[in-house]
Amino acid sequence: MASPAQSVPDTSLGLSRDEIILLRQHQQVALAQGGGSSRASAASSQGRLLLDPSSLQALGYHFDRLMQAIQQRVQMLSQQTQISTQAQSSSARNAMAAADAEIARFHEILRQIDELEREFDKVRHIRDIVKGFKARVEGLERRV
Repeated sequence: MASPAQSVPDTSLGLSRDEIILLRQHQQVALAQGGGSSRASAASSQGRLLLDPSSLQALGYHFDRLMQAIQQRVQMLSQQTQISTQAQSSSARNAMAAADAEIARFHEILRQIDELEREFDKVRHIRDIVKGFKARVEGLERRV
């Protein structure tokens, strides 16, 4: 077993409970990957961090790889977010363009309806004039 001078309790490192749990898990992973001695394994199982250079180097190397993996994952997620944002932006622009086109089409339909209503008013006015002439002609015919 490691002597007290060569190891420290992981609870004395100023870490939160969750951080201690994470440290213990990754200490075991680092040891399982061949980065530590049997003394480091025994210290880890007793909730202690072995302070020998090879154990600390293995743990440091493990955390370096872990940080690199996390950074790669963050970069990948950032890229996916950017792609998704660009796709949504493009989709929104297309939707706005389609809406603008439909609004323009609607305005054209309203313009044509207004034009037809004006034509209808003209035809109605002419019809009323024709009815008036017809009534006069009929009145003249009756008198004759």
